[in-house]
Amino acid sequence: MSTPEPIAVRADAPAVLDLPPAHLELTWRPLQARDAEELFALIQAVEDADRAPQRTSAAEVAEMFEGSWKDLQADTLGGYDAAGTLRAYAFVEVRPGDSRTVRAFLSGGVHPAWRGRGLGRAVLAWTEGRGRQKLAESGKDLPARLATFVDEQARDHRRLYAAAGFSPIRWYTDMRRDLALEVPRIAVPRGVQVVRWTPELDDATRAAHNAAFTDHWGTEPQTAESWRHEAHFAPSWSFVALDRSAAEPTVVGYLLSSRYEQDWAVQGYTCGYTDLLGVRREWRGQGLAGVLLARAMNAYKRSRMQYACLGVDTANPTGAHGLYSRMGYEATHGSVLYSVEI
Repeated sequence: MSTPEPIAVRADAPAVLDLPPAHLELTWRPLQARDAEELFALIQAVEDADRAPQRTSAAEVAEMFEGSWKDLQADTLGGYDAAGTLRAYAFVEVRPGDSRTVRAFLSGGVHPAWRGRGLGRAVLAWTEGRGRQKLAESGKDLPARLATFVDEQARDHRRLYAAAGFSPIRWYTDMRRDLALEVPRIAVPRGVQVVRWTPELDDATRAAHNAAFTDHWGTEPQTAESWRHEAHFAPSWSFVALDRSAAEPTVVGYLLSSRYEQDWAVQGYTCGYTDLLGVRREWRGQGLAGVLLARAMNAYKRSRMQYACLGVDTANPTGAHGLYSRMGYEATHGSVLYSVEI
């Protein structure tokens, strides 16, 4: 078997990364944290025009600028019109823990009033070029990926990425479960105790997550810094399963939830959202995932939520999609991962 070329060669990074051309009538500069409010307004306009099924909050936009691994000066771009209003943006991010596949995540958008001029293609070309540079700079001689998530119904966006050479390689489904239905009663495995998440259990939960997701496609280990709970994290809806039979209690499963209130008006209902659910491989097949889901459903119901919601990789190797269906979850919409494999 031949040895792969070094990532610095495979990434085919441009030596010079040009800004989008002047004829597009925007002036370009890197974005900084002080631009969060204006970026939020732009993202709102984009999501309204695209009828996005999920929305980005102001707190989430602020978090886009956080993280010591991010180089905002080099990895972001804002396009401003003659009046100084932000009309287009771009972000590129390579996360610090990637150890199996090093990934450059690309994101960006153009104000609806400025579409149809070639700005979308120009923003994508810049993010791809910077993504290739970031992959080369990583020094990690691993498989690599340029990646972006696109709503399944966003035909124009999907055509844009396809025309640029990106391929759809993974599909994800969002699902909901009506909480007016009875929550199933599932026996907790012997020796296991399910407790509310606490900060003291958080690093052990991170370790359990890294172990549980080793066999999941497209996931990479979380570092202590990248494993951070964002603005919408709901501790009272989050649970940890402990193996009490060991000398030291061990986290063997976990469910972490969030409260995305900005989505409720668009969805037409309230919901508790399961962001992460994992069970260590040696504890699978004992019903522990179902126990955690039921515990979360009851917590959502106590908070008067109408639905329990989550997202799933349709090719999840643990059979999660089937579990959710058996527990009454139904598909609502989907997204697609477009990539260039390097």
